Amino acid sequence: MREYKIVVLGSGGVGKSALTVQFVQGIFVEKYDPTIEDSYRKQVEVDGQQCMLEILDTAGTEQFTAMRDLYMKNGQGFVLVYSITAQSTFNDLQDLREQILRVKDTDDVPMVLVGNKCDLEEERVVGKEHGVNLARQFNCAFMETSAKAKINVIDVSIKISYNIFMCMRVCIFYIVDSTVKHQSIFYDLVRQINKKSPEKKQKQKKKSLCALL
Repeated sequence: MREYKIVVLGSGGVGKSALTVQFVQGIFVEKYDPTIEDSYRKQVEVDGQQCMLEILDTAGTEQFTAMRDLYMKNGQGFVLVYSITAQSTFNDLQDLREQILRVKDTDDVPMVLVGNKCDLEEERVVGKEHGVNLARQFNCAFMETSAKAKINVIDVSIKISYNIFMCMRVCIFYIVDSTVKHQSIFYDLVRQINKKSPEKKQKQKKKSLCALL
């Protein structure tokens, strides 16, 4: 079974932990408790193949930013999260992406841009069109989610696995069948990773037969 290392990044308080726990455990974490580093594992099926996701939920506070280089070096796919209710969290994403590209030393990195807390529409300060435009600039997939209302959490996992160049779309939010939608973010990253680094099949060693004359 192939394993995938996915890193969830974003400013403090945007809902990274809530998004991750909702996907892995199916529950919403009400209390905000700043994360230093939490790792989760979940076995899922993507395109008929069983795979193990190792999801690293990282700190969003400044005192832990020095640890990000290590996360980025080891990560295969990235979820960049901001809150639609806080402009500063959206502004921080440009620097985050540039840091990822610097550490990975490539412009072709599987990632998904996520605007969280879309259930708080009355508090929105970052328009959906801004998320769409930034995703186009990043050449990555985009969606808005709500870990609390279970909107599109699974969609993030599915999007993480789609190829970056095939995933550009604005998502329509359906609360019905929300479990499937929440997973898509991470499933999409799996598909992106597969396209960029296909699993190497072990070649069977052929035994050579020597004939003695």
